[in-house]
Amino acid sequence: MNIWITYGIIAVVLLIAELVYFKIADKCNIIDKPNERSSHSTIVLRGGGVIFTLSVVAWAVLMVVRGNSITAYLPFLGGLVLVAGISFVDDIHSLPDSLRMVVQIVSILLMFWPIGVYGLDLSWWLIALIVLIALFFCVGATNFINFMDGINGITAAYSIAMLVPLLIVDSLEFSVESQLKVGDFIDPSYLIVAIIGVLVFSIFNFRPKGKAKCFAGDVGSIGIAFIILFALGRLMFATQDVTYIVFFLIYGIDGSMTIFHRIILHENLGQAHRKHAYQLMANELGMSHVVVSLLYMGMQLAVSLGFIYLCPNTILAHWIYLVSAGAVMAVAYVVFMRKYYHLHEEYLESLRSN
Repeated sequence: MNIWITYGIIAVVLLIAELVYFKIADKCNIIDKPNERSSHSTIVLRGGGVIFTLSVVAWAVLMVVRGNSITAYLPFLGGLVLVAGISFVDDIHSLPDSLRMVVQIVSILLMFWPIGVYGLDLSWWLIALIVLIALFFCVGATNFINFMDGINGITAAYSIAMLVPLLIVDSLEFSVESQLKVGDFIDPSYLIVAIIGVLVFSIFNFRPKGKAKCFAGDVGSIGIAFIILFALGRLMFATQDVTYIVFFLIYGIDGSMTIFHRIILHENLGQAHRKHAYQLMANELGMSHVVVSLLYMGMQLAVSLGFIYLCPNTILAHWIYLVSAGAVMAVAYVVFMRKYYHLHEEYLESLRSN
């Protein structure tokens, strides 16, 4: 069977699965009620992002049907099901933060296995150090993606903005003139099926404020983070180049700068808030959710495609590009906040006066 026909069948199956989930969520009252942190004002079904995990399950089935072994991927698949499962339970009723963190760590450690981290030809203490650094990054990135899931379409749009560059890089051929080997770090069908899952979810979420049928929920945002980080980790390991973190730059800047801002304000980092730049755009500035999501998607795609097509494929050039792009985005964040953050302070004052 033609592979594109197969992808079409997978898309239909995932669409049906999403519609079935809506019936279950509606019957079981799995909903998202707005609070003062929310950028929505109506009750919406939660957990529609379960389709991201189901898309990877569909990919695993596709691999088996095509006669390809998935044995090497089993630790990753187990970690994905584990972290998505605990996140789904948390979407239904709140679980202790400590439990969710332990499950995240165990799942990420499982993910490192097929990436090849434990098989490095290094001393044990160097491997342990690499694992700790990678674990810190993955836990942080997972929760950044989770925290940024606050308006319609942003998780789907940003996921596309990360998956598409990964797919492009995966299709690149090795150049003997290049100092870095790229391409063929993961089966392209993995990325394509993940993209299909995101597109199916977008049908019901990538809509103006008040029009979304469902939200991703923790099962969606954490699940897609796990899916993307696995591919990103495979790419970094294949090229031995950590600068591909640039594919995560916009979320990384917004998330880290917002945390730094809240520390300056002496706020409790565990308390709900809506101080991210995208939240100010959607709430205080009244920008359309779709427009804000497309803006974040466009910025990340511009940075990533520039990295792929304009930046020389050398370690030094990659580091210069990463640091320069990060500095530009950090300055842009500060300028934006200095101009518009007072609107958020006025919003908080209105809450206290009421």
